[in-house]
Amino acid sequence: MDSFLPPREAPAVGASTSRAERPPASAAGRRRLFPDATDAEWTDWRWQQRHAVRSLAQLERYVPLTPQERAGVLETAALFRIGISPYYLSLIDPEHPFCPVRMQSIPVQEEARIRPGELADPLGEDKTRPEEAIVHKYPDRVLFLALDTCSVYCRHCTRRRITKGGEAELSKDQMRRGIEYIRQHPEVRDVLISGGDPFILSDGRLEELLSALHDIPHVEMIRIGTRVPVCLPMRVTDALARTLRRYAPVYVVTHFNHPKEITPEASEACQRLVDHGVPVENQAVLMRRLNSEARIIQELSHRLLRIRVRPYYLHQMDVAQGCEHLRTPIAKGLEIIQQMRGHTTGLAVPHLAVDLPGGGGKVTLQPDYVVERGERETVFRNYKGERYAYPEPEETDCSCPYDEVWRAQSR
Repeated sequence: MDSFLPPREAPAVGASTSRAERPPASAAGRRRLFPDATDAEWTDWRWQQRHAVRSLAQLERYVPLTPQERAGVLETAALFRIGISPYYLSLIDPEHPFCPVRMQSIPVQEEARIRPGELADPLGEDKTRPEEAIVHKYPDRVLFLALDTCSVYCRHCTRRRITKGGEAELSKDQMRRGIEYIRQHPEVRDVLISGGDPFILSDGRLEELLSALHDIPHVEMIRIGTRVPVCLPMRVTDALARTLRRYAPVYVVTHFNHPKEITPEASEACQRLVDHGVPVENQAVLMRRLNSEARIIQELSHRLLRIRVRPYYLHQMDVAQGCEHLRTPIAKGLEIIQQMRGHTTGLAVPHLAVDLPGGGGKVTLQPDYVVERGERETVFRNYKGERYAYPEPEETDCSCPYDEVWRAQSR
């Protein structure tokens, strides 16, 4: 139901605007909202954290709120915290309630409503949480929840039951028990550190965790889920990048949802990580009326690739409480992927992923290009709708005889 939303005109569809034609939104916003901030203050991530907007009174000083936004701040105050870094606030268009940065950071009244099918724990994490810090849902990998704090509290947050309050890091005992759990489970080869946002930890605290994980022989890789390159890019310092490189392989999985978020500052943060040998991938969330058009997702992918960030997942939004107004039908995601296929490089087309409600795990979807299957051939349609036949081979034995030798050598 869109009764609270003013009408808007559809955006023009066309080629992406070049970087040279589009001035940085953050620079103009900084001059308008924080004219007294020095360069040293603005580029200090701790100054940004101290000056984050966390109340209705603060927010109204900077953004002319709609009645629905004002009601949203008041009615969600007991449900989920608000917090917007000055940098991310500087990207908000004060004139348009459909600004994608605004929609992700300022609540509306609809967020206070819990709809049928919405869940406090939409991914069923708590039932697979043997330790406070650990979610062990998949056989070979675990989620390590390092803290409940973020630089910006996204209105589409799937883990709002954790990030809604407390502003706490793990105690040393909780961290120790999480590390020990991983050490005692040799099947775990992949650890995803999340929270909250792990990059809000100090360099020393983060290194303590990385070092402990790196010392476990069966942990082959570490991933870090973070929105800091998007919402607090000044946190990505050379020192942080060097720390991550020291414990390679470490992969950073970030979360850009709209091309507007790819500012010069965000680009510099991502490229600093890549330059230090830290691969960066992006997981976007599909949100209704924010990025729910193929043109927007394609522009996002192209801009990510220009800064050497791989578009990895396009997530169907999880059924977290209060997020129904932002969710899209499953068919919309499939439509977007189909509209992108064949019209841009495959590297720019993310996997469409659905995390099944209640803990079913992640599945990926794609448009069905198979028209008919037969013993002699399979008939496909291409991205233009044209039919093509792929001849099936006469021999169908797909066993791999050398594999037994290879496995014996690898023991």
